[in-house]
Amino acid sequence: MKVHDLSGGDAVLARVDGVARRALHAYGLPPTATATLINVSENATFRVDDPATGDRAVLRVHRLDYHSERAIHSELDWLTALRTDAGVRTPRVRTTLRGERVVTIADPDGPEPRRCVMFEFLPGSEPAEDGLVDHFEVLGALTARMHRHARSWNAPEGFTRFRWDYGAALGAESRWGRWEGGAGVDGEARAVLARLDGELRRRLRRYGAGPDRYGLIHADLRLANLLADGSAEPAVIDFDDCGYGWRLYDLAAALSFIEHHPRVPDMIDSWLRGYRAVLDLPAADEEEIWTFILFRRLLLVAWIGTHPGAAIAGALGAGYTLGTCELAERYLRGRLPVPR
Repeated sequence: MKVHDLSGGDAVLARVDGVARRALHAYGLPPTATATLINVSENATFRVDDPATGDRAVLRVHRLDYHSERAIHSELDWLTALRTDAGVRTPRVRTTLRGERVVTIADPDGPEPRRCVMFEFLPGSEPAEDGLVDHFEVLGALTARMHRHARSWNAPEGFTRFRWDYGAALGAESRWGRWEGGAGVDGEARAVLARLDGELRRRLRRYGAGPDRYGLIHADLRLANLLADGSAEPAVIDFDDCGYGWRLYDLAAALSFIEHHPRVPDMIDSWLRGYRAVLDLPAADEEEIWTFILFRRLLLVAWIGTHPGAAIAGALGAGYTLGTCELAERYLRGRLPVPR
């Protein structure tokens, strides 16, 4: 997989900024409305402000060659159904003057047009770190509600999302690139991570992908994608990676970039407590929690290598690979703490 197009530097981001500004016209916003870039990761995200009304929204400009238009519509179908059917707080999708949820905007100097989606602006902020363990109990219950909905939901005809199985994450497809191309993957690190890769493949094959363990998931339920505003439950945003995967992957994704935190065992126990207040989770599944945490972590080593334009990728770099090797050695020796 190539380094994705939004990592192409200032010239690419300048063109994407132009796409965002042109997209505002499709929504009937006045020339005085502004689109301010607030994040570049898989896509480019803009805060939209209309000074005439004080209205605010969020505009997502999609990277190229990642999701089809049908797949984007499918994402919007599920996040809308979660809000209307299960009471999960998700952002409403705004439509253009023509009633479109997904609008295609020309990029005159780029290789092809880009798809854009506008969401309502939800109040709140990422949950604070000082209550990290408590947040995970709330997150566990919220995740279980989303899983319960997905298991019984009749998706609309044509619904399509990609998968987060071994092949798509670490194997032949490697959606975010190969971990071998991660920052600082050489010599001893390569040998350790190769052993980890083989063990993950073996254990995931043994674990299986039956309907009791595998289905539609958010796939990026980390605290950065939650908005706390004093309500009993945070809002969930950024369903761009939602797709079919192991349900325990949602716990692993919640620990993204903090897998080494000394209180991770407490976070896991807290998440399990919240989850089991809503849905059962058999002990056999619990035994593989660290398998999914290391699966996600190795995937993030690959992601850092192919997303040099993302701020967190640049900040973590080779240090994240080194930390992954340390966790891998403990995992392979059976020395990681089991949930209590």
